[in-house]
Amino acid sequence: MSYTISGGGTAPAAWAWLHGDLELTIHEARGLPNMDLLSTLLRRLCLCPPLAGITPARRRSLSDDDDDSAHAHAHTHPHHHHLRGRLHRRPRRRHEPQPHGHLLLPTSDPYAAVVVAGPHETTVARTYVFRNSEAPRWEASFLLPLAHAATGLEFHVKDADPFGSDLIGVAWLPAAAVLASAAAPIESQWLDLARPDARGPSALGGGSAIRVSAAFVPAAAASRGRSGGGVPAYFPPRRGCDVRLYQDAHVAAGELEGVGGVVPGFLPGRCWEDLCMAVLGAQRLVYVAGWSVHTTVRLTREAMSPEMAAKVAELEELGGEPVEHMSLGELLKYKSQEGVRVLLLVWDDRTSHSNFFVKMKGVMQTRDEETKKFFKHSSVICVLSPRYPSSKLGLVKQKASEIVVGTLYTHHQKCVLVDTPASESTRRITAFLGGLDLCAGRYDTPSHRLFRDLQTVFHGDVYNPTFGLERIPWILSPTKPKQQPPSAAADTGAADHDDDERDQPALHVLPDGDPERWHAQVFRSVDAGSVKRFPRPWERAEMARRHLVGDKNLAVERSIHAAYVAAIRSAERFVYVENQYFIGGSYAWPSYRNGGACNLVPMEIALKVASKVRAGEPFAAYVVLPMWPEGNPGSGPAQEILFWQNQTMEMMYSVVAAALEGKGGHPQEHLNFYCLGNREPAEDGVDGNKWAPADPLDDASSSAAARARRHRRFMVYVHSKGMIVDDEYVIIGSANINQRSLAGSRDTEIAIGAYQPDHTGACPRGKVHGYRMSLWEEHLGKEAVRRPEVLRPESPRCVKLVNRIARDNWRRYAADDDKLGPLQGHLLRYPVHVRADGRVEPLPGHELFPDVGGRVVGAPNNLPDYLTM
Repeated sequence: MSYTISGGGTAPAAWAWLHGDLELTIHEARGLPNMDLLSTLLRRLCLCPPLAGITPARRRSLSDDDDDSAHAHAHTHPHHHHLRGRLHRRPRRRHEPQPHGHLLLPTSDPYAAVVVAGPHETTVARTYVFRNSEAPRWEASFLLPLAHAATGLEFHVKDADPFGSDLIGVAWLPAAAVLASAAAPIESQWLDLARPDARGPSALGGGSAIRVSAAFVPAAAASRGRSGGGVPAYFPPRRGCDVRLYQDAHVAAGELEGVGGVVPGFLPGRCWEDLCMAVLGAQRLVYVAGWSVHTTVRLTREAMSPEMAAKVAELEELGGEPVEHMSLGELLKYKSQEGVRVLLLVWDDRTSHSNFFVKMKGVMQTRDEETKKFFKHSSVICVLSPRYPSSKLGLVKQKASEIVVGTLYTHHQKCVLVDTPASESTRRITAFLGGLDLCAGRYDTPSHRLFRDLQTVFHGDVYNPTFGLERIPWILSPTKPKQQPPSAAADTGAADHDDDERDQPALHVLPDGDPERWHAQVFRSVDAGSVKRFPRPWERAEMARRHLVGDKNLAVERSIHAAYVAAIRSAERFVYVENQYFIGGSYAWPSYRNGGACNLVPMEIALKVASKVRAGEPFAAYVVLPMWPEGNPGSGPAQEILFWQNQTMEMMYSVVAAALEGKGGHPQEHLNFYCLGNREPAEDGVDGNKWAPADPLDDASSSAAARARRHRRFMVYVHSKGMIVDDEYVIIGSANINQRSLAGSRDTEIAIGAYQPDHTGACPRGKVHGYRMSLWEEHLGKEAVRRPEVLRPESPRCVKLVNRIARDNWRRYAADDDKLGPLQGHLLRYPVHVRADGRVEPLPGHELFPDVGGRVVGAPNNLPDYLTM
């Protein structure tokens, strides 16, 4: 059976929800026309028909970029991997040559793009370019997660040229046929190709067609629970791990005490202090990778724990230097002088320069040049690693893409690896990773002080990009997984995949049967431009074994996105998200349908909530965001990000509202967005940091900073990047929920997913539950976490409790005075009004953010969309 395209480029078909995974193989195409103008002229002049068959041929330089892609992809650059000469090298794996067609005359260089057809076309996959062939045989397989309202799938066959791509033809597969493939998979089906033109589609002739196989697995049919199999990713799941979860850079003893009575045995950790202790105890290696690493940061600032004090005293007794007040840079130099191998891999911001003539801090102000200069004459090896576009682009696109990729896309991972004791005679690897940069302004505690302790704890470490306010409080979510090393790393950015496939009990940190053990898995967003020895997209066996995605001629790992999708689909009771950004599902936005932010995370949450509403089962989704993006909320980039975020919210609420039709109720009974803020009492203040009224004669007294000082309030910036599902599974890493972090070919990211196998099921009470309760104590107050409702976040009573506290806190925060009393915790409602039909509007009376201005719902502008998505 064949499906033929008709009627304006799309077949007349009703739309349907394609929600699940599509196992798709694009085998080959036949009868493609020659799209090469030069070849056509030669044929007419020489009457020489093209040769048939498939034979090797010399490569032609082609562009890997075209109109399907919103940005240039990164690829290997000769300046990458500066540490190669210092490390042991493995033998290089030979790459398979790229498939070619006939030899003598140039013809089309075809590839196929898979497009979800609907209100807005969304490209979800692309094969590699099969060069010089009119009968390409790709045999490209994809596992495509879908969450789209679509009329069907279109297969666009295109000719890749140095100056873009020409459409050859389009094949059509209706949504009904995709859904039917769940019961009867499509096996090796030929679909006719047609060429749309100004008058409508016209047949290509010559039997032009594309052969595909497809099998759809609905999301509702996916397996539930945690079987230990993990998510298909480059790194397999690890058993027998030990994981510690953090919520702030520091939590003093007794600062969060309410959760102790609810979750016995759970204690919030002291992240930076634990990191300092781990570095001090390292004997072999300290590896640091980061978006920004400031050498002036101090890891210990307040009263030390007994363990830290004992470690400091032990080192001082051995004749060491006093380390409790060392900066991070001094600490790393100190360990390097002891013989520990200390390596730093820091993103190279190409807008920053430091030489005799020009000194520029750079757009992102990461201080990368200062970091490199600090370690210049030491035994610490510090390397700045840039992001570059594909080296296969043409000269013009290469130069243009260097501005986009090298400047705007980053190495965004944040991790520190150290060796720690495993026994009296052995060592193991401990990794600190998450959303916590080792740079200025990140140190904070659950109290989120605004103006207190500026001359002590926060002296010399203030950061507020909105304006010159003393500091901006941050909330971060790092984690510390422990795992015995299967083998020593031999190349920067390239682990031995064969070793990773072994899961030896002897390497477990905690043995099978230990109720405190964890199963953990590392996920990444990264492409072949940033990792060595990725296979080429046409090396099908290697691509499948390593669970990589081929995006044209680039191998990409998108396992962070896959992990989020899998976790949300498996949720039974609730999802709790904290993230710096929340942008996605742009193909379904109500008023700006653009494919630039097509990640599925927001849509998956909305569909999960809607499915539970229809089934009559309790379910709740909580999303915590910053009140506004980093910087001035009235600036063009911030307003556009807020607009994308508002479109994402309205899309989600519309899906939930549609499920509530005929049932009654409001979307905010199931899905809610929040932000965090603080307002300090007027009499509060220590160390000479008393609040002082603005001078009426000061020209700046009416500025945003002066208003914030006068009202003693400011937002708490959410820099977390994590999600908790059902109190049993947690994802924490460096990835934001936006296209930059989840595409795989933009910012590079790292994350882990983890759970305790003995603490799953209907009512888990393990460390993930304790972590969520500790976060809620910080956000809702100590009294709230003692109430029984918070033990069941999916219950309507819990949703009402959280919303009541958040709304009361917003009224207190936004009031002109503090007569309403102090905040209960820090959780605020996000200042928007949600209608019963899902429409999201500005909250009446609060169309602008308090003190600082800027429209809450944002506004689009003329900036390129991919810069802010």
